[in-house]
Amino acid sequence: MFFDILTIFEDFFDSSLKNQNCGVISKAICSGILQVAVRNLRDYTHDRHRTTDDRPFGGGAGMVMKPEPLCNALDEIKLEAQRALAPEPLVVLLSPRGVTFNQKLACELANFEHICLICGRYEGVDERVRELYVDFELSIGDYVLSGGEAAALVVVDAVGRLCKGVLGCESSSKEESFSQEHLLLEHPHYTRPRHFRGLNVPEVLLSGDHARIQKWRREEALKLTAIKRPELLEQAQLTEEDMAFLGKIR
Repeated sequence: MFFDILTIFEDFFDSSLKNQNCGVISKAICSGILQVAVRNLRDYTHDRHRTTDDRPFGGGAGMVMKPEPLCNALDEIKLEAQRALAPEPLVVLLSPRGVTFNQKLACELANFEHICLICGRYEGVDERVRELYVDFELSIGDYVLSGGEAAALVVVDAVGRLCKGVLGCESSSKEESFSQEHLLLEHPHYTRPRHFRGLNVPEVLLSGDHARIQKWRREEALKLTAIKRPELLEQAQLTEEDMAFLGKIR
């Protein structure tokens, strides 16, 4: 998978994407499983000051990102894809106006070969960029960030880790919270030592009885979901046994 990121702060991504000690995504990039190109929008300007923003027409506070640098960059990205006989990129604008990002959407985006992420700044981007290039807008939550760079990292991490070969254990992504496999929160996890500050690992996990362990994990996942995110149960695929267990704890 290939990600293009359009930003005016390219250094923002250095530690997360270029340092192999920062986790599976940076390792996947270094090994070539994932490709990420961070493009500085100032490289697509044509004035002496490399201007990427200007005052809004009609007045008001703040600045607006100019259309020329963004459109110039997107033209180049699309042309490169054409020359390489590659699929045209999906252009995503990171914006509070967008669809709220979740695991289901991450799985859908993982099916694309090339995604271009536009990092907004200031009051936003010129509306004509949306009209001419943007396929859809994406928000990572109902709060305000200084810019789209942090959101872009969230998307690259959540989508990139779903690509084949990125995770050491391919089943990991299927068993996580919010996965399409069960739509439940994950069960609790334990490791050594068995006894820690008066708290012990549940005996069932030490039994070696895999059927009992699976049953315990399922019930704990159901319990946690019912307590912390009950709305998820409406979408989850529940068995009669699941329903009976939920009936006991409610």
